[in-house]
Amino acid sequence: MINPAIVKTLETHQLVSVVDLNTDATGIEPGIALCLSGGGYRAMVFHLGALMRLNEIGLLHKLNRISSVSGGSITAGQLGLNWRLLQFQNGVAQNLTQLVIDPVRDLAERTIDVGSIIGGILRPGVSISDNIVKAYRKYLYGDATLQDFPSDDEGPRFVINATNVQSGALWRFSKPFMADYRVGRILNPQTPLAIAVAASSAFPPVLSPRLMTLDQKDFVPDPGAPLQKPPFTTQVVLSDGGVYDNLGLETAWKRYRSILVSDGGGKMPPDPKPKRDWGRHAYRINDIIDNQVRSLRKRQLINAFKTAKDHDGTYWGIRSHLKDYSAGTSLNCPNDKTLELANTPTRLKRLEPPYQNRLINWGYAICSAAIETHFPGPMKAPIQFPYPGGV
Repeated sequence: MINPAIVKTLETHQLVSVVDLNTDATGIEPGIALCLSGGGYRAMVFHLGALMRLNEIGLLHKLNRISSVSGGSITAGQLGLNWRLLQFQNGVAQNLTQLVIDPVRDLAERTIDVGSIIGGILRPGVSISDNIVKAYRKYLYGDATLQDFPSDDEGPRFVINATNVQSGALWRFSKPFMADYRVGRILNPQTPLAIAVAASSAFPPVLSPRLMTLDQKDFVPDPGAPLQKPPFTTQVVLSDGGVYDNLGLETAWKRYRSILVSDGGGKMPPDPKPKRDWGRHAYRINDIIDNQVRSLRKRQLINAFKTAKDHDGTYWGIRSHLKDYSAGTSLNCPNDKTLELANTPTRLKRLEPPYQNRLINWGYAICSAAIETHFPGPMKAPIQFPYPGGV
């Protein structure tokens, strides 16, 4: 059962229903899914700490699915690309740092959003999203495609989630297929990994949208897909996966019994004097809507863990408190320090290495406390942070 203290921290949010996680699930099978939220570089680096702890206790090797959105997809993409190269000994990858942690950290030392925006404005024929794709290719994924992810018999299925602006539904990138349930499926897509991650992390309004030109003949004919026709099948308009589902829950919850959620998402700050001009006022209203959807997902997730018979698992977030978890930890994580990390802007902006250390240490510590409290097993509590300096 989820600690009631976690629920209490979410009870102040007003709710509107967009997805119901409390209904009885059908077709749920045994297995473990990890969901990595959005949140720019903040989430990308925070999730690294969670991966380190999950690997340390042997859970990373047991995952059946990794579902991600936005900043979480940057990390998931690097993990998926290198999964078959990980050297597991007794269920623990010995080269996770070399293949996944260090390359993602290297990207986090580079600001790529501002240059991409300026280049997209000043260079005709080159979009902002094109520049983001170029950066992802250069620093992480090269020419890899979705076919470089592991097959289902080689490791977890990696699902990179974006939002289809045309259909208003989720667009899923994976090795076996990419799909929107209203548009249909393309089997064994050759889509470059950099494009899939760029679509998933196309933060609106400035980094969105990501356009994909497809061939309708590549879709599996499906009379049940009402939008399987041009331009839905030929010019696909995608935005950040967090617009639809900031926790990456959708493709995990409907399939697997055990759900682990790492949330590096942000929170809209109060504004005593909101701007009244149409542009900035609209931006603020959009933030309010986004904040409420995020709050709804979190609230329903926790309630579903408490009441649903079909699922177990745990949630940890960058805004969580160690006191919310009964297992706790001997690692020192003062709330004022972790809140500072949680307030890191949602950007693709350089993070200094010592600051990255703190984010990773916090992701590691809070993941450990959540797992030990709600998903217990034969594991040893951590005695030190991955990097010196704490949080």
